[in-house]
Amino acid sequence: MQLFNHLGWFFRRYWHTYSLALLMLFSVGLINMAIPWIIGQSVDQLLATKDMAHTEHLLWLLLAAGVSVYLLRYGWRRLLFGTSYLLGNKLREQYYQRLTKQGQAFYSANSTGDLMARATNDIDAVETAAGEGILSGFDGFLTFVLVIIMMFVFIDWRLAALALLPFPFMGFLFYRLSSLIHRQFKETLDKFSTLNDQTQQAMVGIRMIKSMGREEIEKQQFNKIAEQAAESNYRVQRSEAKFNPIIQISLGGSLLITLLVGGWQIHQGLLTVGQLTSFTMYLSELIWPMFAFGWLMNILQRGNAAIGRLHELLSLPDTIADHGTQTPIRYDIHIQDLTFNYPNTPHPSLKNINLNLEENHVLGIAGVTGSGKTTLLQVLMRYWETTNHSLYIGNINIQDIELEKLRSTFAYVPQDSFLFSTSILENIRMGRSGASDEEVFQAAQLAAIHEDILQFPEGYATLVGERGVTLSGGQRQRVAIARALISVAPVLILDDALSAVDVGTEQTILAHLRERQAQSVIIISHRLSAIEHADEIIVLAHGSIAERGTHQQLITQDGWYSRMAAYQQMAQAIEGADND
Repeated sequence: MQLFNHLGWFFRRYWHTYSLALLMLFSVGLINMAIPWIIGQSVDQLLATKDMAHTEHLLWLLLAAGVSVYLLRYGWRRLLFGTSYLLGNKLREQYYQRLTKQGQAFYSANSTGDLMARATNDIDAVETAAGEGILSGFDGFLTFVLVIIMMFVFIDWRLAALALLPFPFMGFLFYRLSSLIHRQFKETLDKFSTLNDQTQQAMVGIRMIKSMGREEIEKQQFNKIAEQAAESNYRVQRSEAKFNPIIQISLGGSLLITLLVGGWQIHQGLLTVGQLTSFTMYLSELIWPMFAFGWLMNILQRGNAAIGRLHELLSLPDTIADHGTQTPIRYDIHIQDLTFNYPNTPHPSLKNINLNLEENHVLGIAGVTGSGKTTLLQVLMRYWETTNHSLYIGNINIQDIELEKLRSTFAYVPQDSFLFSTSILENIRMGRSGASDEEVFQAAQLAAIHEDILQFPEGYATLVGERGVTLSGGQRQRVAIARALISVAPVLILDDALSAVDVGTEQTILAHLRERQAQSVIIISHRLSAIEHADEIIVLAHGSIAERGTHQQLITQDGWYSRMAAYQQMAQAIEGADND
């Protein structure tokens, strides 16, 4: 079975727990087999003697059996289901760790909704198979074997052989149904992923949907996907519902044969009333194995479909291989003849980039939208992998640096400032988990957000909501900058992270950054006033460096930078005149 092949590591690790649970199940099975025999003996003794005194010890034995079954069932449930819940936790841990190790290429190819569906529905299906699946399989098979032994050996083998005639037909129908359910449940999981993805997009973009008046259109699209998911799930439920009639018809046929043949045997003196009573009770005990086999087929096929989808992701290699062993001592950055293509794109996004950034210097990067500015930074941080050895930190190729060490070299503030659904204090402290409240306040002051935070009723304890929705764009950017500034990373990267603040606030933040002497800074900005103080400025165009130099050098040239600087200076002058 695909499911147990993939989960072999877990069953080997917890074999002792499963063994003890199965031993308890085995004990329950033996006791359950004794109960109909005891009842049959009681019936025969009562018919023979008409005296309850002769059956008193059998009644006490029945009571002891009932108590023992209760205690043993409590024990195996604790062990078996507790271990399956542990499997669910471990799978979620593995799944999350795999996600954290994947690079941008992985997330470009997989949607958030699908990843969330695999982390919830799929793992739940595997967890159920590892708990209830093993229960159904072992206990159903054990009960079936013990019942067959009791019927064939201790009562009458001829009656037992005739009573079991309908069972092969039931097994054939079970096999056909289980194959059908496997295909249908795989489709159901895929449909749920699509529904989950649509829901996630709608919730994230709800404000945009309302502002564009697309509520009705989005509602129709959602309803269509939801109906497809419901129809797929309905087909699975319809197939699963066929198990019960098959079981009832098979057992009904067996019971009819038992009563007809058993009655005839009693009439011929080949069977006692107590034996027929015991046989009928044993036959009723077969109801559970039949349900168990049907349920086993059902949840195993669900588990197989789910583990297949999980294995697709868990078996994927890291998009960024972490084979590095070195740690840089110096943090000067050297880029030599860097060329980079995004996967499945014919044209390079970066071409022949050569760049040096000395420690504790400032680099400014400008250029039109789509010129490769963000791509250059993400390649430097190994969010994307390069094929040639062209990036060095402290004369060490970045591929030779341990990935965790490489990432901790940079404090990165991206264009879309992401905040977590917690307080402002905790959002800033995420930059350095051991930072004190005073250090958080200092970082907020450097990011020019401290005074804004104090204006909130709850101050630094203010909850920012999902993705920082309760803050303005400029406030989100400054909280994200404070989170980067509180870190001890040698290189600070601001990827157009000042676009939502006014010029005065921007200059305040930049003045604070210039006072930080022990940190290199890389600033991407469309507003050239944010990079005019840089030690070197490069202008990217179509993935190549078109211009480079200081601010003073570039404005004297007849290039994109000088024209953009003149345009922005004129725009600021007009804005200032309008304000006057």
